[in-house]
Amino acid sequence: MDLAASTIVVTGASAGLGRRFSRDLVAAGARVFGLARRTGRLDALAEELGDAFTGIECDVADETSVDNAFERIVEESGQVNALINNAGFGRFGPIDEMSARDFDLLMKVNVRGVFLCSRRVVPVMRRQNDQSGFGGHIVNIASIAGLIGNPEIGAYNASKFGVRGLSESMFKELRGDGIKVTCLFPGSIETEFFDRADASMTSNPLTPEHISSTLVHVLETPENYLISEIVMRPLRPKG
Repeated sequence: MDLAASTIVVTGASAGLGRRFSRDLVAAGARVFGLARRTGRLDALAEELGDAFTGIECDVADETSVDNAFERIVEESGQVNALINNAGFGRFGPIDEMSARDFDLLMKVNVRGVFLCSRRVVPVMRRQNDQSGFGGHIVNIASIAGLIGNPEIGAYNASKFGVRGLSESMFKELRGDGIKVTCLFPGSIETEFFDRADASMTSNPLTPEHISSTLVHVLETPENYLISEIVMRPLRPKG
């Protein structure tokens, strides 16, 4: 995909990976629509990145909020060439201490959010495939926790395993429509996510730049093949 001619939607764009993705995609020439709940951070990012970035307040777990956001995006741009389902929520702890509210919130943001956003772009990408022979690219940001279960992160594991299953199903369902689906499984990343989740991480984590450079590479691959899954880990996690 030629990023310089692309419209790309990034969820969870106000911080961490989403902010890095937005910066690097704009630098590559894309027009980026960044979705997040924290409008102050979106405004700051828009001021930094200029006209190539548009921030839209959106709760990816809320159907009406997602529908309104994508209606605006399609109205303003006329296309969606890539969707980066990055918005995520973490809450860790023993299974008998995890509240039902936190469990439900994990599922709503991490799995339902991917479903709601993907559901809105698929018809757009199918039309693009009919017009040009290529529909677009959906990249779902999962986690190593979507591949390996570990103690005291059972709810988070369940949500990220859900992203993996949804991604594999979408990949098989949509490839005939010229739509690529890639699932990315990063290990520990140096972002504020672990602070918000009240969890520890490895002493030598990946950085947002590592993940973002990989994302850009995947998006720029030729249209006639796809990379369905990518696992990223620190080479020396203990430093």
